Amino acid sequence: MGRKNVLRLVLLCLMYVAGLTAGAVVNRSSMLTPAMRVSEYQDMNTEEKKRIAITFDDGPNPNYTEELLKGLKKRGVKATFFLLGSEVEEYPDIVKDIHKDGHLIGVHSYEHVNFGQIGDAQALQQVEKTQEAIYQVTGEYPDFIRPPYGCWKKELDDQIPMIEVLWDVDPCDWATTDSGTVVQRILSQVKDGSIILLHDASRSSVQAAFTAIDELRQEGYEFVTVEELMLGY
Repeated sequence: MGRKNVLRLVLLCLMYVAGLTAGAVVNRSSMLTPAMRVSEYQDMNTEEKKRIAITFDDGPNPNYTEELLKGLKKRGVKATFFLLGSEVEEYPDIVKDIHKDGHLIGVHSYEHVNFGQIGDAQALQQVEKTQEAIYQVTGEYPDFIRPPYGCWKKELDDQIPMIEVLWDVDPCDWATTDSGTVVQRILSQVKDGSIILLHDASRSSVQAAFTAIDELRQEGYEFVTVEELMLGY
């Protein structure tokens, strides 16, 4: 059994146990709020060092993702990128750079659609097309998925054996060009085990990410991928 399959089995077991105690994973409603999903993994994080994950949606972006990658490499930070399949096909070289730098790549969707507003077959197609696009570039099928708008339907669980990742820190960076505002929103919400939602679609978001990383490191936080955070290694 390959490493990815082993990791998936381990995490699914953890999710099952968490569901027995919290009632939020196995028998969950069709739509979940980000905080409901993240809290299950925060409870599992028993290490003394404060660990958080910084994530970026909607890329790769031809104007800002490379700038972001350079800054992350300079800081020695590994992030998680939830990519759009259409953008993967359009900018494969950027995806190669994300993969080469050791960041975790996950599925967002193909065209940034709300899964709650389309049929199951259409949602499945959105995921599978994105999986295949990522595989064609990286040689690896992604194990993690963040559905657009955080909307997921439990009916898809049996058809899409992937690990859903939402968030508990949302600075709404897409709604402002003021990087300082984004940073303050992050700092006011973050805690041990947090998953930060950002987008690599503007210079202000990229700059906010760098500033937040620098300040949170001074507060003793360690940045890891969502895989490392959720599996605790």
